[in-house]
Amino acid sequence: MTFMNRSGQAVAALTRFYKIALGQVLVVHDDLDLPPGAVRLKQGGGHGGHNGLRDLMSHLAGGDFYRLRIGIGHPGHRDDVVDYVLHKPSVDERGQIEAAIEAALDHRDDIASGNFQRAMNTLHGRKH
Repeated sequence: MTFMNRSGQAVAALTRFYKIALGQVLVVHDDLDLPPGAVRLKQGGGHGGHNGLRDLMSHLAGGDFYRLRIGIGHPGHRDDVVDYVLHKPSVDERGQIEAAIEAALDHRDDIASGNFQRAMNTLHGRKH
């Protein structure tokens, strides 16, 4: 049991124990760079300042895992980010975020079977 910002140790232990390749790992996380309700699926990339991703990448020796990015929006100024992510979203934003999660869950079979392109095409084309 770890906090999200320290999840790399637990995920690394699981990947080593079960011999899971980095390309078979899916990390679901919030993303300030996407508006509330947006959902994106991608492989690889940087941490973009996300402390949870930073920790995962340091423990997994890279970032070539899949990411399911759920948009939460940005407060507008970087000095407001910590308070923003630690507080509950507005009712409207929460509804948009929950809709994004539901949309992602509608594609869980494609994602689990490795058919990422089909999931990406649909998720990236939906309106939020």
